[in-house]
Amino acid sequence: MGRLFGTDGVRGVANADLTAELALGLSVAAAHVLAEAGTFEGHRPVAVVGRDPRASGEFLEAAVVAGLASAGVDVLRVGVLPTPAVAYLTGSLGADLGVMLSASHNPMPDNGIKFFARGGHKLADELEDRIEQTYRAHSSGEPWERPTGAGVGRVTVYDEGFDNYVAHLVGVLPNRLDGLKIVIDGAHGAAARVSPEAFARAGADVITIGTDPDGLNINDGCGSTHLELLRAAVVEHGADLGVAHDGDADRCLAVDHAGNEIDGDQILAVLALGMREAGTLRKNIVVATVMSNLGFKLAMEGAGIDLVQTAVGDRYVLEEMKAHGLALGGEQSGHVIVLDHATTGDGTLTGLMLAARVATTGKPLAELAGVMERLPQILINVPDVDKSRVTTSPQVTAAVAEAERELGATGRVLLRPSGTEPLVRVMVEAADIEQARAVAERLADAVKSALG
Repeated sequence: MGRLFGTDGVRGVANADLTAELALGLSVAAAHVLAEAGTFEGHRPVAVVGRDPRASGEFLEAAVVAGLASAGVDVLRVGVLPTPAVAYLTGSLGADLGVMLSASHNPMPDNGIKFFARGGHKLADELEDRIEQTYRAHSSGEPWERPTGAGVGRVTVYDEGFDNYVAHLVGVLPNRLDGLKIVIDGAHGAAARVSPEAFARAGADVITIGTDPDGLNINDGCGSTHLELLRAAVVEHGADLGVAHDGDADRCLAVDHAGNEIDGDQILAVLALGMREAGTLRKNIVVATVMSNLGFKLAMEGAGIDLVQTAVGDRYVLEEMKAHGLALGGEQSGHVIVLDHATTGDGTLTGLMLAARVATTGKPLAELAGVMERLPQILINVPDVDKSRVTTSPQVTAAVAEAERELGATGRVLLRPSGTEPLVRVMVEAADIEQARAVAERLADAVKSALG
């Protein structure tokens, strides 16, 4: 049986892979591991529980709340709020754990469970493993210790979470957004109310799309994975910029006044320069993953900012930031972490800070993002191969070396085995798109021949 926890919680098709029974059992296990329910005399553990608007979130939330309360945990139900809001409230309210029900950018039939530890921090692998081991042990027959009477958890609706979180977002901005016209695409997701409210309180003239969730339309042709509607709306309304979230709003992409995409690398570049100017870019370092565009690395070198790169995944970016006391990091996909103000990627905060930079400099977003030039990047997935040999195959190693010689200092090659499928991802960057494509296709053929 495979590991339940993936790169970002437990996910699957709701009511097929992710059932009410699984949600309840995992929540009881999480209570025993994270809240240490019942181990402190007089201690009443508390959990914050939120969700995105997916229809399946309604029954999964009920299962999670039931599991936590049955384990003696008092539950604060904050309703539909972004993942970073649940993380923030877990920390600010001094809760023992937080639970978010969302499958992020995945299609509507999927859902997921993500746990946060005290302080609103993502779980280390060791904690996830303990929760899973505890769940499996009790699923196979080992009885739970169940409180009774006054020992069972109580459930409260915590409506103040919305205002508390929005006030936090607006309160940490370095300057207001007065005079800016901004289009927000909420992906019919968890930020449909939060993001427009935060931008409006910060002074922006806000136009909204993708902010009418009905439980079925999350991420459907909108949001950060479908920027077409946002591009058109920004141009139509003559807006200064547009901001797009994913379903749980832990990431943000943007478009400039002409409708051109501004990806996570460019957002990081803009924020890094602004934070250095303000003296808040600790140690003059920004953290990104190995999938960041080579143009980002060259831009940071040109600006005199050091770049540390990690494995793919915002959790690895966060681990590096916390280990070395750094302030800014993120991914090309739009997961941006500003550690002074958030414990995880926060799409609304990212969008606000990007807009604040536009407001304070008086420069259009296109000009600010022009600090870096995105080099053409070709990604090819090579399926049905033995991904475990990608770093040891002499044929693949020779093909990579030849590609790197051809590209020189103006290009880059990355071969990465998938974490969930029998495939290898081949990524090539070069100054010329045709060269990048040709090299990527040759490498893909080599991988297929050597590992197929």
